[in-house]
Amino acid sequence: MANITFIGLGIMGYPMAGHLANGGHRVTVWNRTQGKAQQWAAEYPGVAADTLKKAVNQADWVVTCVGADKDLEAVYLGDDGIISNTPAGATLVDHTTASAGVAEQLARAAAERGQAFLDAPVSGGQQGAEKGQLTIMCGGEQRVFDKACEILGCYARAINLMGPAGSGQKAKMVNQIAVAGLVQGLSEALHFAEQANLDVRKVVDVISKGAAQSWQMENRSSTMIAGEFNHGFAVDWMRKDLGICLDEARRNGAKLPVTALVDQFYGDVQDMGGNRWDTSALIQRLRKN
Repeated sequence: MANITFIGLGIMGYPMAGHLANGGHRVTVWNRTQGKAQQWAAEYPGVAADTLKKAVNQADWVVTCVGADKDLEAVYLGDDGIISNTPAGATLVDHTTASAGVAEQLARAAAERGQAFLDAPVSGGQQGAEKGQLTIMCGGEQRVFDKACEILGCYARAINLMGPAGSGQKAKMVNQIAVAGLVQGLSEALHFAEQANLDVRKVVDVISKGAAQSWQMENRSSTMIAGEFNHGFAVDWMRKDLGICLDEARRNGAKLPVTALVDQFYGDVQDMGGNRWDTSALIQRLRKN
């Protein structure tokens, strides 16, 4: 068993922290909205701390899953932050999808305090978090990764070390670039089938057995056909992630014309009021016209 503090109880962090507690670890949680932390502590075998300092001051591990770079800087840095108040020798693991630059910054700051740091963004969405079937892409040192695998295994089906600090975030960018193109392609295919007066579900049943098969087709085509988008990974979050991808591409010289276009399409979905719709809502933009 380990003393683990989990920071950030959103739709991903809440079940992830639960898997750690159910796995026998001593878990303390903290969330900016205290009611969410207390709700978690009533549901799982763990405790809710009322301040960030109290949450981390005895931790062997601190795991975070928050919103973006600015949220990471808020919880990690400064006199009241994680790095200043967590014991030397602790390991810090961040599951936030953020920039590679902030991951590198936090790794340096942690090292100065004698702490280890892994950037470890995840793929698999809310469903993967709830089922403990996430894919985790890590950036950091091999020895830290090896030690972390047992902890991360409580909610992951695949864990890979991609390189030094920041590499996990860069790998997650690759994931989001691929997903954006797949969802747009699937949206156009389903829309074409609708316009051609085909039985769309029958079409999907056929093509999902061949080269067109994808996770998005298997898990999202039926709800896309039905026009149901109140689930999964929100459009607002995808736009945040694609912005990170495009910023990094400007730095490293990668050309992402399709990703930039799909990012604009998600902007159209936001203009339709679909900020919190699932990312598969790209098809609604086509149906609108």
